[in-house]
Amino acid sequence: MFRRRSFLPAICGVLMLSLPNPVWSNQKREPTPNFLFIMSDDHTSQAVSAYGGRLARVCPTPNIDRIAREGMLFRNCFVTNSICTPSRSAIMTGKYSHMNGVYKFTAMDQSQPTLPKLMRKAGYHTALVGKYHLHSNPVGLDYWSVLPGQGRYHDPEFIEMGDQSPTGWVRDGKRTAYRGHSSDVIAGKALDYLKNRRPKDKPFMFFCHFKAPHDTWEYARRYGDFLEDVEIPEPPNLLDDYQGRSDALKKTLQYIGSDWGNHTNFRRETKHLEGQTRRKMQYQLYMKKYLRCVKGVDDNVGRILDYLDESGLAENTIVMYTGDQGFFLGEHGLYDKRFMYEEALRMPFLVRWPGRITPGSTSEGMILNVDFAPTILDAAGAGPHPAIQGRSFVPLLEGKTPADWRKSMYYRYYYSHFKTEPHFGVRTHEHKLVYFDRIDQWELYDLKRDPLEMNNIYDDPGHKDVVKKLQRELGRLQNELGDDPGDVGNNPRLGDLAPKAP
Repeated sequence: MFRRRSFLPAICGVLMLSLPNPVWSNQKREPTPNFLFIMSDDHTSQAVSAYGGRLARVCPTPNIDRIAREGMLFRNCFVTNSICTPSRSAIMTGKYSHMNGVYKFTAMDQSQPTLPKLMRKAGYHTALVGKYHLHSNPVGLDYWSVLPGQGRYHDPEFIEMGDQSPTGWVRDGKRTAYRGHSSDVIAGKALDYLKNRRPKDKPFMFFCHFKAPHDTWEYARRYGDFLEDVEIPEPPNLLDDYQGRSDALKKTLQYIGSDWGNHTNFRRETKHLEGQTRRKMQYQLYMKKYLRCVKGVDDNVGRILDYLDESGLAENTIVMYTGDQGFFLGEHGLYDKRFMYEEALRMPFLVRWPGRITPGSTSEGMILNVDFAPTILDAAGAGPHPAIQGRSFVPLLEGKTPADWRKSMYYRYYYSHFKTEPHFGVRTHEHKLVYFDRIDQWELYDLKRDPLEMNNIYDDPGHKDVVKKLQRELGRLQNELGDDPGDVGNNPRLGDLAPKAP
């Protein structure tokens, strides 16, 4: 059923890319806004207090919440492939993994149109500091200073612009070490850019990317006592037994307490415990490390926002905050991301645009990470690039929902590790249908009646019509987006600046 599709959209995209001097407008609005795009690694909406939830009281994020209080919070922002490098590539290109060539943890082909290139063409000074994780040397940026790969939490090394390697691989560049915790160093570099490095006669497109709270959650030492005597609230399905679901949950090594990488095992601290008691203690230890990293990010976001206010830049700067995908914080007994379940699928997204967004507003509109690039281009006054698959949600920012706005989204995860089964699926506002293609098993959830996704109703005779409708929609999206279900992501497109690894 899902093995053959028409790839006319994909072919058209290739033809448009091959045209000489593609038509692309650059009509500016006045005044031209600056952009500050802040992204943390694995910071999920459950750990942003503006979204409410069980962690809002024990670990508030007042500085990130400021963006929502003074702007808009999106309740339905989703990632199209929930792992770091693919999501970052989707953000930079506005295209899905099968179109930008980054299915897993491979280098991004820098020869394709990207947001930094297009913003520079639109007259912006473009810059990025912090976690980059696209592996090929940055292109289209007027200034950059990036962590090699995942980077270190303490006394991190950076590859500075001008120190890149001619091999094209970020990891081969000359490294400069900085003292301190990565979140503090990255915020310091952000302030240095805003104060000293940006030209004052041009608008800026500035990406500030924190490493935290990615595993292994090495927080700054000053947070060692934070939450020390606090019991972190558990999700209702921490001890999920996976009954009625596909075999995918039973096979994965993402569960808290797994021996995979010892990230959440805490052998020494929990060796005297067994069974559920041990799992609950592992959850507490995991969450305290994670939330201490979140605290460091929030404090440093506050430093940056305070400078925007003090300098007067806040009045004409669009500030966006997000994580590169969602993350499990014990839901279904899991950590990490990958699965299409809500906690890994949903991204936090908060945006402040003085004079254009009503402060304290929210949107239920369904937006995706491939929409970030066209939205930024639109807000900058630049026309859409034909290679981009996402859509500008500027109308949603202004409180208007177009009649033809999407009511469903397509997701696909390609196998990498953790023994997490590859899968693809469709989500609407009411339902989610997931197909684990390698093991040929389906899951269907009623998101209104079962928001925790505990009851797989795929085989329920009463939902046959829903299954058929969603399978048709899944096929339509695959066809429209040019995705071949038989493409398992083993042939990434690296591009000229990313030679084959030795």
